[in-house]
Amino acid sequence: MACDVDEKCESALGLPARYLAGAFAGQASKPAEVVATPGQPDKPRLVCARDLPRRKLTSREGRAAFVHALAHIEFNAINLALDAVYRFRGLPESFYHDWLVVASEEARHFTALRDRLRDWGYDYGDFAAHDGLWAMACKTAGDVLTRMALGPRLFEARGLDVTPGMIERLNAVGDSVTATVLQMIYDDEIGHVALGSKWFGFLCRQRSLDAEATYLELVRQFFPGQLRGDMNVEARLAAGFSQAELETLAAAGAE
Repeated sequence: MACDVDEKCESALGLPARYLAGAFAGQASKPAEVVATPGQPDKPRLVCARDLPRRKLTSREGRAAFVHALAHIEFNAINLALDAVYRFRGLPESFYHDWLVVASEEARHFTALRDRLRDWGYDYGDFAAHDGLWAMACKTAGDVLTRMALGPRLFEARGLDVTPGMIERLNAVGDSVTATVLQMIYDDEIGHVALGSKWFGFLCRQRSLDAEATYLELVRQFFPGQLRGDMNVEARLAAGFSQAELETLAAAGAE
């Protein structure tokens, strides 16, 4: 619930070690509360995604707006990882440590992108942003299996699909510094999606569900339009998708 950007990032970076040291022992005995809106600063102004202007990467302002959009996603991803830890009870201890590590890495990603904004004389909050990622968190708050399917294995996996192209575009306009930041984020995000695959598979086995059929059904139920688009097969395989599953998703997206 921290609203101060620096406080949230500094706290998130230290959470895995604090958890291992037993700092949160007994907290799971308290029921999770509804979090309609997590802590966030007064800026950026939140608008519908369709109302965000399109900017070209050939200008400094255009690249700054692009990096700002990514920074906002990473800031929300901190909240999303922490919400998984806070909301879902009765899971193995490693589940909580895994997602606290993810929260700390998302904080590192956000900080790197914010530093890049500052290189250009901007800061987080200087551009409008949209709140689609947290809307997904609210939709999936009732079931950890659904969250694992649609958070890391849908939305973050889409990031794996598009990031290589972003890196190419940045290098093409001579911005190798930002491209290097995106490469670092991309490498970490493969691990985040892999954790989603790990825990989604664990929960499906626990409930005697077919993982591939369940995933496809959940995507169709909650976000049917997300089945369309090219997939980064190599990255998705590294992140726990099977070849058969990717073929099924590709066929479903072509329907």
